[in-house]
Amino acid sequence: MGRSLSSELKQQISKTVTVSGWVNSRRDHGGLIFIDLRDHEGIIQLVITPETAEAFSLAESLRDEFVISATGKIRERAPELKNPNIETGDIELVVDTLKLLNRSLPLPINTHDDGAESGEELRLKYRYLDLRRPSMQNILKRRSEYNRFIRNYMYDHGFTEVATPILANSSPEGARDFLVPSRIHPGKFYALPQAPQQFKQMLMVGGLDKYFQIAPCFRDEDPRADRLYGDFYQLDMEMAFVDDGEVVRQEIEPLYIDLATKFAKKKLVINSEPAKKFINAGGLVPRLPYNFAMETYGVDKPDLRYGMELIELTEVFAKTDFKVFKAPCVKAIMVKGGATLSRSKIDEFTDKAKKLGAGGLAYILYENGEAKSPILKFMSEQEINDVKKLTGAKDGDAVFFGADERAKVNKVLGQLRIAFADHFDLKDKKEIAYCWVIDFPFYEWDETNNKLDFGHNPFSMPKGGLETLTTAKTNEEKLAIVADQYDMVMNGYEVASGAVRNYNPDIMYKVFNILGYSNEYVEARFGGMLNAFKFGAPPHAGCAPGLDRIFMVLEDTENIRDIVAFPKNGSGVDLMMNSPSEVDQSQLDESHLAIIPEED
Repeated sequence: MGRSLSSELKQQISKTVTVSGWVNSRRDHGGLIFIDLRDHEGIIQLVITPETAEAFSLAESLRDEFVISATGKIRERAPELKNPNIETGDIELVVDTLKLLNRSLPLPINTHDDGAESGEELRLKYRYLDLRRPSMQNILKRRSEYNRFIRNYMYDHGFTEVATPILANSSPEGARDFLVPSRIHPGKFYALPQAPQQFKQMLMVGGLDKYFQIAPCFRDEDPRADRLYGDFYQLDMEMAFVDDGEVVRQEIEPLYIDLATKFAKKKLVINSEPAKKFINAGGLVPRLPYNFAMETYGVDKPDLRYGMELIELTEVFAKTDFKVFKAPCVKAIMVKGGATLSRSKIDEFTDKAKKLGAGGLAYILYENGEAKSPILKFMSEQEINDVKKLTGAKDGDAVFFGADERAKVNKVLGQLRIAFADHFDLKDKKEIAYCWVIDFPFYEWDETNNKLDFGHNPFSMPKGGLETLTTAKTNEEKLAIVADQYDMVMNGYEVASGAVRNYNPDIMYKVFNILGYSNEYVEARFGGMLNAFKFGAPPHAGCAPGLDRIFMVLEDTENIRDIVAFPKNGSGVDLMMNSPSEVDQSQLDESHLAIIPEED
């Protein structure tokens, strides 16, 4: 007799079945023993009577998480004994035979979803037990459905799935590589791919029209709540004969929408009025130029579930006598209901502003028909009136100011916008707000090293091509070069990056030459891809949605480790497998490596 699952038992009343699973709980009522048996589908109550002496004797010795198998007849429970809290609450299995499959030691963590969740470090150490919790079982099933949903979309749209190498070459993707020493080539190293970027571009050279894979990527960068340490998965995709990023955006955008509305059953919203003017006719997702996003929201990944945009006030204070507002840029945020903030809470926001580089946080509260603030005595009546008019502040609201260099004002107010939204609970988890951020600067200024550097992806195409690069002489002109790059933003998270690729060797040389790199350097680092482009490379473009982060948002969790089967902890350690770990000296010798002790 095969094993029946708990989800099938309601259709098997009066039939003899065999079920297997873990002892979820055991209750001894003297003449009867009740066991809640748990499998991956749910729970079924077992009833063991003294008439089945052997089974009853075994049942008396069972403990939580023992693995058992039971055979017996399914019957309907008496009306007063039905349990509406579980799917099989109307039925039970009267046991004829009971078999012990394996014992369990007392558990070091809680495997029930009863609100008594164990600490994260302990859960990760015993992840194989943590996965027994129904909520974790559901996450694993949902993740499988999520991957299937995505694959079906890609197949339906004519993409071909191709696996690319894991042992690859080092590539400047913006993070540190994980290096793998070569045993047979002493002194040389492979790198685990930060992304399959170069391989997918060479697939386009190889004649593939539309490529995708659910690709593992490896980056040695610090973990955080929305970023796993070490490895993560992305939907890697590329399309041949595409020289405009909008083609890619229109190809993949319906998948994002379907994931939100059909897979996760959430509502699409855009609650920021300035963003709506960037929605294409008949479209659902705005295309925000990078400069607009930074000036309006202070970040390049704005959450559009709420408004609270940055308001330009520089002209209002162009001739002010107020020393604090004599700055290159003055902006403000109007916070609805902000007048209810306590003095201590305003101090908290002020401390946050200072940590971000601001000198302080000026504000005006609007209460009982009048404006209240320590700064009003320094402002003219015209300035006070203009602030209220331009911000739209009403009774009960508050206005918070930033005055400094433009980049710093945008940064400080952009982060305060997020903090205010958190405080006033403006982030509805039932809503999804997407936007594309486009037209990123190709180069940026590296303050640390006082030089130009790539702003995003060195393999992207600068708008205007070689002519734009050649005519840009000054640093200011070079910083004005725009790349055909685009990010998808979802509820304030960057969930994908993409670009029209640089498939022209002359342009490839030039974008690196501008930063002082020679042609020889480019050939040494990217010779495989560069040589491929010399043999009739078609124009091509693509993007790479981060699957872990998107799934985290869809599943309403704020910790990305909760949606992965075997994550590392916040320090990049796998507590379950005890990695990273030391290796034998013989392994080091084979790889031609030596450990250099740290100096005291």
